[in-house]
Formats: sequence, C-alpha cells, structure tokens
Amino acid sequence: MIFRTPSLLSKAPGIRNPPGQAWGANRSRELSYRQRHRTLDLGYILDMESAASSPGPDLTTLLNLFPPTGDFPEYELVPVRDLPLPYYVMLAHEEHMTETVEAYYGDRVNVKVLARRLEGDTYARKILLTLQGNGRVVLFGIIRVQLQFTSPAVRAEIVAGKTPFGRILIQHDVLRRIEPTAYLRVVPNLAMMEWFGLAQPEILYGRLALIHCDEQPAVELLELVHCG
Repeated sequence: MIFRTPSLLSKAPGIRNPPGQAWGANRSRELSYRQRHRTLDLGYILDMESAASSPGPDLTTLLNLFPPTGDFPEYELVPVRDLPLPYYVMLAHEEHMTETVEAYYGDRVNVKVLARRLEGDTYARKILLTLQGNGRVVLFGIIRVQLQFTSPAVRAEIVAGKTPFGRILIQHDVLRRIEPTAYLRVVPNLAMMEWFGLAQPEILYGRLALIHCDEQPAVELLELVHCG
C-alpha cells in the first residue's frame, strides 16, 4: 500500500545489501552489533514477515497528534525484506529501540521531548533520541500511551518526560510484548531533515509498533531512524 509516492521513493531500491553484507563504514559496527545480539539472526528477522496479530497504529493518526512543521512527510509501507542494511537489523526485531540504538552506537541516549499532550489517561509525545556523547539525533518518534495500563510510578516517570520510554519499562520490569506492525520508507520533511542534520532529502526507514502491557495494547509507536 503506497501513500504519496514521490520521485525519491520511486527510485529507492529494495535490499541494496543482502542480509549479512553491510556496506563500507557501517560494516564493523554492523558486525559488532550482531555479535552482541545473537537473537537478531536471519531466521529470527525473517519471522517478522509473518502477519502482525494486531492491526497496529495508524501513521496519519499519530502524525496528526502533532502537526509537523513544513510538508507532511512522504512515505510508503514496505515489506521487512525490503529494508536495506543496517536498517534491516535496526528495525526488524521485538526489542525496544532505546536499547537497540544504544547497542548499535555503543553510547547511551537521552530523550528530547518536542511536544506532548495529556488527555485523561491518554498521553502522547513527539521526541528525539540523541547520543549522549555528541548529541547526534538517531531517532525520531511519536508515542501514544494508555496510562491506565501502567503503575503510578511508571505513569509519573513517563509524564515527566526525562527518561527514554523503553528504559522506563525496562527499569520497572514491566511485563510487555513489543509487536512491530509495519515498516516504512520515508522522505523526510524539512523539520526531520533539520533534526537529522540532512542537507538534502534522503530515504529514511522506520516502523510502526505496539507494546502490549499484560497483553493489552497499551502503547502505539512510530519510530524513524537515520543510520547515515
């Protein structure tokens, strides 16, 4: 299913590097990352191609929670096998992106909240994850949480907006299941280009996912990464 397919998207290749063949400067980082995360082998990742058990978040709905600066980003849904490395390994898994990007870059991340909204028990925020070492933006995200499925302590830390969401759930040992529901190929808008430090538009990749807390779909996620 394709939405607003632009010229950049129409020229985008599928898997530019088959699984196991990272390119150039990313190769040593890719291999090191895989050595630390043996569960992300080819067979495991290909399991991500099976149909999600839940419909999953709607991208337009999540983006419209916080109207973007500039044009609406152009995107298309893609099968997991069309994610090029290193995005394939970065996105096709059932782990928190917080710990995934930290393992990939070998550095902890901070969260920067760009906007937030709280309506009853529904909390949403638009965020960036930045590396602690150099401040580089490595992830853009939108999250919407049904707070009634969280404990008072977890709720308070989420609303405070000072800690990456995945780290909160890990530190509080929340019973959870992460379910990727779709993968995206995106042409960033002007705001996204500024966040990621891009002088020209280039293809980015991301995913939509649900987090089930005690088997309830408590969290909707949009996660977009830049691995340049």
